Amino acid sequence: MSKKKILLFYPPGALFQRGEDRCQQNIDDGSAQAMRACNDLGYAAAILLKSGYKVKLQDYQTQRDTFDALLNDMDSFAPDMIMMSITNTTIFDDIKVINELKSKYNPIVVLKGALFFAPEQAMLDMIDFTNVDYLIGGEIDFCIGKIADYCFKGIGNPAEINNILHKDETGKMVPTQFHVWDDDLDSQPFPARQLMNNSLYIRPDTKEPMATIQTARGCPSQCVFCLTPEISGKKVRFRSPQNVLEEMTECYEKFGIRNFFFKADTFTINPEWVKEMCTLIIHSKLHGKIQFTANSRVRPLRKETLALMKKAGCFLVAFGFESGSDKILKAIRKGSTVEENRQAAKWCKEIGLAFWGYFVIGFPWETKEDILLTKKLVMETDPDFIEVTIALPFYGTPMYETCKQENLLEKSVLGSDFFHSSTKGTMYLSLDEVMKLRKNILLGFYLRPKYIFRKLKECISQPGVFVQYVKYGVKLVVNLFK
Repeated sequence: MSKKKILLFYPPGALFQRGEDRCQQNIDDGSAQAMRACNDLGYAAAILLKSGYKVKLQDYQTQRDTFDALLNDMDSFAPDMIMMSITNTTIFDDIKVINELKSKYNPIVVLKGALFFAPEQAMLDMIDFTNVDYLIGGEIDFCIGKIADYCFKGIGNPAEINNILHKDETGKMVPTQFHVWDDDLDSQPFPARQLMNNSLYIRPDTKEPMATIQTARGCPSQCVFCLTPEISGKKVRFRSPQNVLEEMTECYEKFGIRNFFFKADTFTINPEWVKEMCTLIIHSKLHGKIQFTANSRVRPLRKETLALMKKAGCFLVAFGFESGSDKILKAIRKGSTVEENRQAAKWCKEIGLAFWGYFVIGFPWETKEDILLTKKLVMETDPDFIEVTIALPFYGTPMYETCKQENLLEKSVLGSDFFHSSTKGTMYLSLDEVMKLRKNILLGFYLRPKYIFRKLKECISQPGVFVQYVKYGVKLVVNLFK
């Protein structure tokens, strides 16, 4: 009996972080972001390969392929099942893709996305799932293999697969048990990078391939705009540092990858884990040959943790500063203060570690004065890079409920993103005023002579990096004025 074939893909179209449940960021309209590796597809592929299926993995959007490329693969590979990662922004276009593929080829269809985690029926009713068989709202590596085994081997029962929706005998999508998470992350195979085009996912400054390595899942924070505690749980589930190092070693030795993004909602939340991880790297054969970046909160954080990360090869740390207003930080339940934002930036400058500042404006409670305080913090902390996004009320978050109660929703959250908001603005500012303030912050930061000369100085010995900086600078200006 021939092996069943499964196609895993991101569809053709604009660049979105489809593997990122938390942000699903629009890369094309951002400032200096680069696409991260399609680890959700990679994990799914590894699980399916282990179960004996024939798998093809394609990231059509990042390859800048057309719809014809997808159709050609459907013709030549002839998959029995297809699985696509969706985003809240692209869901309606994604469904159009599925409808065409289903009508022409009739495969079993699986969609994966944060939108499907314990969804409201009212939201499901907005989308036509006629040609969809399964929805994965949880962690893909704990679902996809069981779905395939049921469909092709008659093993198990969809009702017993956690964190999915499946069709009942009437054709209605019904949920299984949600808010259930698996703890044994070390038992999962590494993403099937042999099926991924690793050259697509680059370090923004050097254009070298960069692998994404998931070091932990879950976040105990209560930020009102974030989906992570809902989807991945409030308990942080760590992989062992040794298991992470083994994956890094495989990337380096088998795929020639020497740059890594450590994916965790807050990499530094457990300083003892970070210490063990960095110490392992320092005493490994990889030390001095690899570099990495990671996300961090400003609380909890220690200067010695940042210093150890730099010693182990960290070239940049990204902080979710969010706001320069303590009033707003409290309203969004960030669990940190403006002074702690300043302290994190100060520590990075003292040890010579580059850092990225993420800022969000347009929260329901925000006034112009609050946003100007954020601009002040941007200039005071003077990060190496920044991004300023518009607060987006994802379904399932407290911020969504607030926007609904305050009549701030201009249109459906579906189809919106951080640069094309679904809100009318804040309780005090129109969306147009918020967008103008965003433009003011970004141009005021990046076009400063001090900043430009600093970056030029950094590029004296790295002409390739200079080219990348110019490229992202042009992109920023074009996006802000188009």
